[in-house]
Amino acid sequence: MTERHRLKFRWLTKSLYAIVRLAPGSAIPEWATRGEFTSISRTADELSIVCPIENLPADVSPSHRWICLKLEGPFPFTLTGVLLSFIEPLSSQGIPIFAIATYDTDYVLIPEEWAGAALTELQNAGHELWPQDESWRKLI
Repeated sequence: MTERHRLKFRWLTKSLYAIVRLAPGSAIPEWATRGEFTSISRTADELSIVCPIENLPADVSPSHRWICLKLEGPFPFTLTGVLLSFIEPLSSQGIPIFAIATYDTDYVLIPEEWAGAALTELQNAGHELWPQDESWRKLI
């Protein structure tokens, strides 16, 4: 077994996030494209949207409010186990996640009610919240 990576990560604190599922043939709504971080994925089965929760129109209600953690990449494609190293301590404690990969890095969304426990578990596993301060504690 290989040694787990110890990673730096940031909490994107400007917003809480929503994860929304639309019909596969839906047009990409304009509200889904605004914000510090958005992700839009289309498959034959669905159109998935992750965006700041304040972007949602009144007729769209998400099942959860999510915090978003950004791993400090970029990571070369040849580096294995990066995401596993980050989410394994969460999984072992039953903390749900929603992961998104981009070309440079990974983002991990966690339901808002699990934020405190998740940050504690990540730091206990040797991951480092960046920048190094405790200001995130006032947000949970």
